[in-house]
Parts: sequence; structure tokens; C-alpha cells
Amino acid sequence: MSNQQLPNIGLGTWMLKKTAAKFSTIEGIKLGYRHIDTAQSYGNERFVGEGLQEILDTGIAKRKDLIVATKLHPLSLRPRSVIRSTSKSLEKLKLDYVDILYVHYPAFALGYSHKKTLGAISKLVDEGKVKHIGVSNFTPRMVEEAQEACDKSIYGNQVEHHPYLHQKQLLEHHKQKGVQVISYSPLGRGYALRDKVIIEIATKNKISVANVCLAWVISKGAYPIPKATSLDHIRDNIAAKDLKIPEEDLEKIDKISKRKRYVHPPVVTPKEWKK
Repeated sequence: MSNQQLPNIGLGTWMLKKTAAKFSTIEGIKLGYRHIDTAQSYGNERFVGEGLQEILDTGIAKRKDLIVATKLHPLSLRPRSVIRSTSKSLEKLKLDYVDILYVHYPAFALGYSHKKTLGAISKLVDEGKVKHIGVSNFTPRMVEEAQEACDKSIYGNQVEHHPYLHQKQLLEHHKQKGVQVISYSPLGRGYALRDKVIIEIATKNKISVANVCLAWVISKGAYPIPKATSLDHIRDNIAAKDLKIPEEDLEKIDKISKRKRYVHPPVVTPKEWKK
């Protein structure tokens, strides 16, 4: 297992296009973010790359201090496509390597293979184009199968995780196996921000509702990557990285009865999610 340490808060870029992706990347790093997450399917790697180039050219941060991650498109999971699409991602991001390359979905119907797909990523690791192998939206069983088929450690699993989707079993499993949990949609697509319990906790502790959600995710040993387009939201999110919410308040969030998964696209999502 790699000793690569993730920052408590990362910057997500899902749905950020052109100017917004570049702006968030630049301003986020200026404010202290050091983990930037994108994906081939987001269509914004080029603009994230422009932001990274400006940051590196001006010396605001050094490449070795940044963790940049991207994800393979569900249609680019066969070995040749893995190699070809990753080269294109590096060109768009204006980088020699990415720190984490994820399999975006376990899309077996579209050509994903634990052995062949991860074998191709492993080759990219050997070539120095990828530092760590990641998976996304994998179940604990799939992570075990992936690790058995791969000659290198699975660094992390990026999954939906927020106060309405606790992922308790997955968190416990990954902790035992030394697999990092990177949490996307940590605000529950915005719905958790309207929850009465979370609002009460925010008011009591004099912090934002978003901070409550992010601090709760961090308290579970996971690493949230919220997206943000405005400078105020970018700044507010990173303020959660060192927050300690009282245990009694964390327990109140644990007891919220609502359970909801917001991300479940057809074809590519695991069948277990429907159970």
C-alpha cells in the first residue's frame, strides 16, 4: 500500500465546464486545496489543465505538492483504450503523470475486466504516467476481486458518500484492507443542506451547513471532494478540513433515517446497488 497521504478536503470538478473548471482549479489551489479531481467523462480536463499550468507556471504550487486524479471513461476500459485515452488525458491536463487514475465504473458490459483493464493501468504505473491505481463505484466484493487480479495495490475507491448514504459496510471493509475512501457528492447533491438536523447542528456550532456535512464525512475516515464554482463556496468548503464537531452532534447525523443514493446511471452501476 502506498503511503500517499490525501488532504482532508479535495476539489471536485464534476459538471464544471470551461471557465468554471479553470477558475475553480486556480482559486482552489490558491486557497490551499492540493487534491484536484476530474474525469474523462466530465469533458473539462483541458480546462482543469489550463488552470494547473497557470498555477505551476506562476509558482503558486509545485507539481510534487499536488494530487491530480482523473477517471477512465466507461467506454475506454479495454486495454488499448486505457493507454490511448490516458495519453489524451495527460495531454489535456498538461501533465507528465496523474497521481490517481480511476476506473470510473465497473462497466463489465462495456468491456471492463479486472485483469485486463487494471493490467493496462499497471503498465502505465510502470511507465511513470500514473502513480496510483484507483477504482470508483466499486462494491467491497469488487474491490477484493480487483485486488486479486492486479499486481499492484488498489489505492482508493471513490464512491457516493454523504449523510443520506452512510456506506458503513464499505468504510469498515476498506479500512481493514488499507483502501482509501474518496467521497463524491458529500453534500448529497445539495439535499442534505436542507436537512433540519444538519441545519440545527450548523446553527449550534456557528458553522455552515456544508461544513457540517463535510466534517461528518471526514470523521468517518473518508476524504470528501466537493465541487464549487463560487469563490465563497470554494473557501467555505476547505474551512471544514480541520473542524471537529462534538460527538453528540455526529451521532445525531448517524441517526438520520433517510437513505438515498442519487447517482445510479444505467448499464454501468453494480447490480448490488438495487438490493
